[in-house]
Amino acid sequence: MDVTIISEEDNPMLHRTDIRFETVHDETTPSRLSVRDSLAAKLDKDSDEVVVHELDTAFGMRKTVGYAKVYDSPEFAREVEQEHMLDRNKIDEPEAEVEEA
Repeated sequence: MDVTIISEEDNPMLHRTDIRFETVHDETTPSRLSVRDSLAAKLDKDSDEVVVHELDTAFGMRKTVGYAKVYDSPEFAREVEQEHMLDRNKIDEPEAEVEEA
């Protein structure tokens, strides 16, 4: 899957970059997670730092336009994003360290 970035807008107050992108695909509309992973690889970021908000494919087209937020760290994403967006993008809470007795 080929991902092309259309526009980027820095948002330093929320420690993120808002991105509009376009992807061309061979088969059906790609899943949110596969787009997130492709976008993270293109931007050299961790998958937990990328939150895909929308994917829009016109009927019969092999091109999808979307909107994503790329955070400086997964912690900033967890602080700012709503719970349902974190669930959709499979960004989990960090595992609590187990204290040994």
